[in-house]
Amino acid sequence: MNDTFRELKARVRRIDEALATGAGSVQLAQALSQARRALRRGDRSREPSAELETLVQRAEALARR
Repeated sequence: MNDTFRELKARVRRIDEALATGAGSVQLAQALSQARRALRRGDRSREPSAELETLVQRAEALARR
């Protein structure tokens, strides 16, 4: 697994922790689910796609609200 994927997985874990503490909404849960699915489907031997990065950024933005 390359370092960029490792970083994205860590970011998703932080968002998941925020959701678990009750600081989330339905939109955040859906965005997080989409990001997780994209991470599972992603090719870890290459750089993450722009779509994957966008999904994680969207979930992060919703977590900050």
